[in-house]
Amino acid sequence: MFGWAIAFLIIAIVAAILGFGGVAGTAMAAAKIIFIVALIAFAISGVLGLTRRTRP
Repeated sequence: MFGWAIAFLIIAIVAAILGFGGVAGTAMAAAKIIFIVALIAFAISGVLGLTRRTRP
């Protein structure tokens, strides 16, 4: 999921350099949303992984 966020970030940077402001803004917003979702999923996965450990 972080790969998608990085891809959208690169698209936004290239679009901004080329002067496509609307596309750059949309791609940057998508990158932010995907990054936040990925962080939340990572945190939930970490918490669930710690709580579901079985002891030998």
